[in-house]
Amino acid sequence: MNAEQEHMLRLICAAAEKQILRKLVLSLPADKGAPLRYTGRLCRHRAQIVLLLEASFEGGRVAQELISPEQWGEKIALLLPQYRMVHLLTAAGDAELRLNRKAHALLRGAEPLDAALGQAAPSSFADALDVLPLEHKKQYLLQGDEPFLHALGITDATGRIHDKRRAKFRQIHRFLEHLATVYGNLPAAGTLTVYDLCCGKSYLSFAVYHYLHCMQGRDVRMVCIDRKADVIAYCASVAKQAGFDGMQFLCGDIRRCTPIAQPDLLISLHACDTATDIVLAQAIALRARVILATPCCHRALSSRLNCKPLAFVTDFPHLRNKLAETLTDALRLLHLQRNGYAVSAVELTDPDDTPKNTLLRAILQKEDSRSPARTDALNRQYQDAIAFLLGDGAVYHPEDL
Repeated sequence: MNAEQEHMLRLICAAAEKQILRKLVLSLPADKGAPLRYTGRLCRHRAQIVLLLEASFEGGRVAQELISPEQWGEKIALLLPQYRMVHLLTAAGDAELRLNRKAHALLRGAEPLDAALGQAAPSSFADALDVLPLEHKKQYLLQGDEPFLHALGITDATGRIHDKRRAKFRQIHRFLEHLATVYGNLPAAGTLTVYDLCCGKSYLSFAVYHYLHCMQGRDVRMVCIDRKADVIAYCASVAKQAGFDGMQFLCGDIRRCTPIAQPDLLISLHACDTATDIVLAQAIALRARVILATPCCHRALSSRLNCKPLAFVTDFPHLRNKLAETLTDALRLLHLQRNGYAVSAVELTDPDDTPKNTLLRAILQKEDSRSPARTDALNRQYQDAIAFLLGDGAVYHPEDL
């Protein structure tokens, strides 16, 4: 470590020992293999004051570690050289350490914080820290008192979730957690254009609009489309009641609606059978930047499976249908890949809440990142998969059924 890093290490350890450390943040890793960020705070755990370090990784994954007072110095000394930005926030003042790419260090706020930390005890600080218990309540994206939840009949006027609607609330909340993991792939500025195709009662539409507009402070133009006029009328009334002026509800076939702009985000919840394929075809045609789709029912492929090597499965109708469900979604992901998307399939929510529990995620890749050879290979892989499952010469266009 250089002199500035050693100075910052002494400040961190002193602030922790005097129990006035509010927050420690290490960011801008020097090594690509390191976590994106470390965040630290003091906690009370089993009658001992410990440092809770949380490491944040790509994709939203986090890992936590409890550091005892005896290990504070050793642990922080290992981490400091790995990060070019360190923020220390305390009840006595703040300090910041910056390293440029040439390893030149700049330490701000150290001298006044040194002077303050020289005082005898934490009680000498008027704004001394109240150490948090480790077993704190989990922070949720939705609290239950959001107006749209009451308008949808999920909560009562006090924000209490109705017992029979708890599964729906968990489903909505988990979807927003998935949205939070891909939020960084949306444009950072300007109005966001969002589509919900085959929106139904638009539970997710309202939740997504709330997250983007109310929680992220973004201007949102959201178009929700479904073929049922009574459902569209109901959703429009809920949007008005919730004050969601940026939402527009259209009744019609999603294949015939005129797009207003390239979608930044396109969502769909439980579009039945080939309706999901139609949604994905529209998303590809519109070049949606991010797609989140949860399929429902998988009948089309099941009725056409013609694969002798899989006969030991397909001879049993129940197993045939379960296999067709997995194969259908795998083909959808492969189709998205060959059209320029990075894809994944994840569990939407707890299986006890809904059996329709697979979320397909797709993020449009930049044109210059797609190699023609890779695209050709994906096209061949897709056609080979169709031939294997349906027979040589078979054509599979479920969006046209």
